Amino acid sequence: MRKPFTVKRRTFLAGSASGLAISSLGMPRIAMAQPVPGGTLRVSVDQGPDVLNPLLHRVNPEYLMGELLYSGLTRLSRDMTAEPDLAESWSASDDLTTWTFTLRPGVVFHDGSPLTAEDVVATFTAILDEATGSPARRNVGPIETVTATDDLTVVFQLSGPYADLPIAVAYTDAKIVPAAVLADDIGRLNQEVIGTGPFRLVSYEPERLVVVERNPEYFLEGRPYLDRVEIVIYPDSTAESSAIIAGDTDLMVRTAPTDYERISGSGGVVGMRIPSGQFLNVIMRCDQPPFDDARVRRALSLAVDREALIAFVAEGYGTEGQDTPISPAYRYYTDVGDRQMNIDEARGLLAEAGHPDGLDLTLVASDRPGTRTQLGVAMREMAAPAGFNIEVQTMPHSTYLDQVWLQGQFYVGFYNMQPTPDGIFSLLYTSESPWNETRWNNAEFDRLVTEGRETADDARRAEIYAEAQQLMHDEVPTVIPVFFDQLAARRDYVENYEIHPRGAIFRLDEVWLGEGAPDRG
Repeated sequence: MRKPFTVKRRTFLAGSASGLAISSLGMPRIAMAQPVPGGTLRVSVDQGPDVLNPLLHRVNPEYLMGELLYSGLTRLSRDMTAEPDLAESWSASDDLTTWTFTLRPGVVFHDGSPLTAEDVVATFTAILDEATGSPARRNVGPIETVTATDDLTVVFQLSGPYADLPIAVAYTDAKIVPAAVLADDIGRLNQEVIGTGPFRLVSYEPERLVVVERNPEYFLEGRPYLDRVEIVIYPDSTAESSAIIAGDTDLMVRTAPTDYERISGSGGVVGMRIPSGQFLNVIMRCDQPPFDDARVRRALSLAVDREALIAFVAEGYGTEGQDTPISPAYRYYTDVGDRQMNIDEARGLLAEAGHPDGLDLTLVASDRPGTRTQLGVAMREMAAPAGFNIEVQTMPHSTYLDQVWLQGQFYVGFYNMQPTPDGIFSLLYTSESPWNETRWNNAEFDRLVTEGRETADDARRAEIYAEAQQLMHDEVPTVIPVFFDQLAARRDYVENYEIHPRGAIFRLDEVWLGEGAPDRG
């Protein structure tokens, strides 16, 4: 018998699941239907999952495949809190520097070998090894050492207090792999799949089709409900849209805003939409003129019509941003106030900053995604009356990454939602951020982020992050005018699939096929 999940002293699950799901209109609904076992789900994606190694995944189709085949210590719920996966419970020392995770007993890998704490230790040792090249290395928290005290107990010693570790270890690339495989040759992870996930790999043709089947030894009783999942690759967006409309596929995990209305208006197709924290931002180098003057940055921010940008850049499927990376989809979001377009005030600020005749600027935009250029063109037109004479320079994404990203003075960025405010703040905006594009380097902001990371009390964390968001709103190290909704589509017989605001999480082990589903044998 499996042990029940228990909450130990100083366990942080940051809230609890409400039992509610988000419908296609973003309103709560309660799933009433009973799960139906069996059937094949056909899922479409827009590019091939080219990498098998779950520690090296970088794009959504790979995250999907990794989630089907592997498990992590924890999972990220739709309300952005940590819930059990391979770990059934966890606890922290009073100073938040030592975390202990207790594993579920009886879990086995797909080859029949038992999961033990040594597998967790070996996995995180590989993740933290710079030679591995795992994106999880900078995202799993300030881990110093990982040790096993017995077969089911793992202890993480951190380099500093960190309240978000249970959420951090749910990172998409922190899937647990066998220690024996890592000891033999980590390259084996590129050739074979030995996970503990709800499905097992049947076939892998990364340019065409990936097939997985139900894992009968999965540790959650009764799950997954599906017998089989087929991931169908459609590099052509028109063909992918046509497939779900025709019923050739059952689920489209990512729908372009330009196609959403057509797809969701088709018979038998349900459009799905949820607010997210994915955003475009305009990077300004705060350590170089003219953006070292906060008045210039505020002037540019005041020259933006955010409501119009939602319509132009997001096709209406988005929410206004207020120059902080924390959208309402995050825990600890705070309302810093709406920044309305004000051309007169913007011109006045430019004049105060020594630019009464305006500013000539070149804004660089990568060609991927195309919304970067759209935002650049829109800002060029919107900001002109305020005195900003902006030339938009579009370049291939590879050139942008090589010559502009992290180096340029004025360019358009694009970022996915992170699991926590600390995740996005520490990735982009603190002085020690690995991707410190703005060079804002605000000591007070750094202090607030550090204090938030080290604070266990939920109410106090909310206050700290509110101060950090307000500081960003006031100082404008970057203009963030719009957040994109996550959009998807499903056939009406696909039950219990809900979009995750993070965008890279799918939870297909919870999905079943209802009345009207095709019999694919």
